[in-house]
Amino acid sequence: MSRTRSLLVLAWAGMLVSGCASYQPEPISPAANTRALDSRSLDDPRLRQFVALAVRPDGKPEPPPGWDLTTLTLAALYYHPDLALAHAKLAEAEAAVITAGQRPNPVLNFTNIVGQSLVPGAIAAGAAPLTIGPIIDFVLETAGKREARTAQAQHLADAALFDLATAGWQVRGRVRAALLALWAAEQRLALTRQRFTLQDQLVQLLEHRLAAGEASSLDVARERINRSQITLALHDLEQTAAEARVQLATAVGIPVPALDGADLGMSAFDHPPPIASSADSGAWRREALTKRTDIQASLEDYDAAQAALRLAVANQYPNLSLSPGYTYEYGINQYELNLSTTLPIFNQNQGPIAEALAKRQEAAAAFTALQAQIIGAIDEAATAYRASTQTLASADALLADDQSRALQMESSFRAGQIDRPTLITAQVEAAATALSHFDAIVQQRQALGSLEDALQRPLYGPDIMLSLPRTSSESST
Repeated sequence: MSRTRSLLVLAWAGMLVSGCASYQPEPISPAANTRALDSRSLDDPRLRQFVALAVRPDGKPEPPPGWDLTTLTLAALYYHPDLALAHAKLAEAEAAVITAGQRPNPVLNFTNIVGQSLVPGAIAAGAAPLTIGPIIDFVLETAGKREARTAQAQHLADAALFDLATAGWQVRGRVRAALLALWAAEQRLALTRQRFTLQDQLVQLLEHRLAAGEASSLDVARERINRSQITLALHDLEQTAAEARVQLATAVGIPVPALDGADLGMSAFDHPPPIASSADSGAWRREALTKRTDIQASLEDYDAAQAALRLAVANQYPNLSLSPGYTYEYGINQYELNLSTTLPIFNQNQGPIAEALAKRQEAAAAFTALQAQIIGAIDEAATAYRASTQTLASADALLADDQSRALQMESSFRAGQIDRPTLITAQVEAAATALSHFDAIVQQRQALGSLEDALQRPLYGPDIMLSLPRTSSESST
């Protein structure tokens, strides 16, 4: 009998060892992680291969890509830590599906009593003076609990997948906003430098006239003040451009020096595709309110709440415990088959059912609130886009008038009808109008970006859906 007991113990231990996973520590080194972040570059061969495959799925060889809005967005999808975090949450949710689908393990109860009988002859001849009683308890889940639990976990995993897509859209929005800010700062800087050159020429001409007694010191002082203000504006714009580069690097997930020497293409903001006036009220609006990734994630959260309620209702029905066993007692063989269950006397799971009902109502309210938020965002962005487009049309007319006036002044100057200070003054006014005109352009581009975010549709071309990487750059190395 001792041999039989040893074999049972060894078999049970073998099953435990074969079914267990081993622990593998993965410590984090702050220094090594910092070096990895600082070494990120737009020239990384794996990044360029990823971008080339995303832009050209047919796999045809492509030259090294220029870094425009599309390719920088792809680089951000490759590098940005928000995507790695969303991937990790998705992996956690998918693992929870495995957990939810697992059946309860049986429980082994093992009784072993060794002793001598106090009553002579109570033990049969040849029988071992011990009691051995292995019993296995099998839990039988009832009322579809496992199915409801698995459905809840699967809906949460699907929600995590849509959250990953939402994170991708958010990354795109930050890249677009940063690249737009850099484009605006560089354009303003160029226009302001042109204005400063004209203003400096005007000051020098007036100073010569003042020295000759042909201009008043008040006129010279006024233009000097204007030149000083433009000089300060140049310093501010240089700082704004530097900050925009930092913002762009942060949005992509790379250090700022990685942008040095990069060929940044910003033509997407020069002539964006025209948007129909009904874009905020037609099919795009309906699609945003029903198919945006956060809408889909919210629907999955609601379905998960439905499954949780179904599970809570099922839990009011007790599970069954089936316990087959065998007992050897002083030479007597006994076979057992026990059936047990919980008696729902004091409660019928009313509390968890009430909580699940409330959470389902909360999920429904959250979905309605999200749709209302999206409606507000679409209406606000569409209104701003229409208003900025009208403002830009007025600015176009004003700029055309000032440029026409400057051309007339230039013709008059060549004809000897006006002097050079008068010509340069007209050119300075046209340069100031050009800056105001560009401000109107930036406002319209920003409004278009807000509309893109609200509709979750790439309004800055190309009109393609960008694929999210299934693994981060760190896990692929």
